[in-house]
Amino acid sequence: MTGLRSTSDPLVSHGRHFGRTVFALCNYPSLLTNGILRLEQLEDTPLEDLSAEERREHRVFEQLLDSYPGLLERLKDGSEEEILHVGELIGKGAAGARGDDTKTLKSAVLDWISPRGEAIQPPLHRNSKIDRGFNHELTGSLLCPAGLDWNDPRIKENLRSGEMLVCGDQWPIFVYTNHVYDSEDPWCGLLRSRLLVYAYKHVFTSPSSVDREPKATRSGNARLHGMNSVTIGSLAYIATQVRFALSSSSVFSRTDTTTDSETFYHSLLDLLEDPEECKEVDELLTWWNRQVFPASSAAKRAISANSALSKIRQRRIALKQATNANVAFS
Repeated sequence: MTGLRSTSDPLVSHGRHFGRTVFALCNYPSLLTNGILRLEQLEDTPLEDLSAEERREHRVFEQLLDSYPGLLERLKDGSEEEILHVGELIGKGAAGARGDDTKTLKSAVLDWISPRGEAIQPPLHRNSKIDRGFNHELTGSLLCPAGLDWNDPRIKENLRSGEMLVCGDQWPIFVYTNHVYDSEDPWCGLLRSRLLVYAYKHVFTSPSSVDREPKATRSGNARLHGMNSVTIGSLAYIATQVRFALSSSSVFSRTDTTTDSETFYHSLLDLLEDPEECKEVDELLTWWNRQVFPASSAAKRAISANSALSKIRQRRIALKQATNANVAFS
């Protein structure tokens, strides 16, 4: 296959969007190979018997199949070499998109964190990240783990020296609204910061949409792929990209233990995919859809508590419950 055909293959384009919106950090040839084998295995073994990691991988595999018509047949009918090739094309798209976003956000994030009407002091370079992370007062204050006080000289020094290691599941304060964390209510303001909204619009609607009011029209990557609502995977992806942009690491790597990006990404997905947290997650996604896709049905507000519609719904539920109770006792 020529390089030109491989780059223009629709699977590459699909991989770009799938990586951004569903699952970014993944070995796609392995995902497809394991997925096909697991389909046969699941004929005799229930999904619940698999490990948590295997269940997540299979869920991602099924989402990939659902998002690309004809892919399952192509994989089932294809040779092992063909399956690996399909995985490589999707992976090429996902890695390409991640690389593009890393590159553009490295510079753009400096505009968003600059104090209004002032320059960052001391200056941060757009093309070099060596002075970022805990080395700089501004990026350090944003990356400081929620629950720690950046203004405490001892904490600041321990973070800068590396004596205090920050794991990926210690979320930075910038993911919270106004960078305020409430230890009594850790959900309050989580993943609702202005910085995340700017980065999300930059990647999904267009760089020029960042500082404008959202409009009904969509452009950029979201429009290109018919996207009209925010996904759990896209929130984790953007938060991971912003965290990396603020860090001093120069190369995005899944195995980089310093930034620990993969652990951070997975820890957010673990929370957002947890069925026990569905109420908070639904509220979070509704909030995000109002910011990014205000015209979509996903952004619509809940029914007003005292409206006629609300009363009709409540009455219907009460009648249904009464009917069920009568049936149960008859």
